[in-house]
Amino acid sequence: MRNLFDLKGKVVVITGGAGVLGGEMSTYMAEQGAKVVVLARNKANGDLFVSELVAKGYDAIFLQSDVNDKAILEQNALDIMSKYGRIDVLVNAAGGNMPGATIGPGKTIFDLDVDAFKTVVDLNLFGTVIPTMVFAKIMVDQKQGNIINISSESALRPLTRVVGYGAAKAAVTNFTKYLAIELATKYGEGMRVNALCPGFFISEQNRSLLTNADGSFTDRGKTIIAHTPFGRFGEADELLGTLHWLASDASKFVTGTMTIVDGGFDAFCI
Repeated sequence: MRNLFDLKGKVVVITGGAGVLGGEMSTYMAEQGAKVVVLARNKANGDLFVSELVAKGYDAIFLQSDVNDKAILEQNALDIMSKYGRIDVLVNAAGGNMPGATIGPGKTIFDLDVDAFKTVVDLNLFGTVIPTMVFAKIMVDQKQGNIINISSESALRPLTRVVGYGAAKAAVTNFTKYLAIELATKYGEGMRVNALCPGFFISEQNRSLLTNADGSFTDRGKTIIAHTPFGRFGEADELLGTLHWLASDASKFVTGTMTIVDGGFDAFCI
């Protein structure tokens, strides 16, 4: 009996693969029998994370990386090919925000830290484009490859305060659609590119924005919940089913799309 969702043996590269969401993705892919390559900047954290996967019997390696450094990524690619001989799936999960690229309460666009804005764009947009340039070249040579970018609810509508992050993720969504056409028309139907769009999930990067020290919601957190039909924030593992579908042959005729996982936030209208 066919199993369109089978991921066993697939070589999956995940940038930011030891972070909160990226770590969940790495662990899940390993649990499904994929050969997982975790790329991250922090060597100590990455080594520890992957050692725990290996101790459970999973096939995984950690490579220290920098999604904005093409030379380092090219060395990563050589190491991956030496180890596994191919790359089937690239998940561009590296990303994040920083205070200077947001508009805080009582501030305006004129208070924006342009350097911080550039840093956020570098991490989220170029941190997707550059790894794609490196690893997609291998996929093209194989005549088969699957790229999954991580977008954001802030790419769908201009959320207040997160101006830098929203602009960067909107660009990631645009790049996803562009690249899907570019690769399929020039290199064949074996090349697919899609985006997964998470809604609101509490992470270390946004915890102080959404929750108070006592765990209660901030005013912003309350507003988000009020506009989420499910009435709660998402859990990291609730992205995994969509990720699995996009990574597997179950979505073989799917490219250039953005799949939203947000508890209904984007659909809400008052």
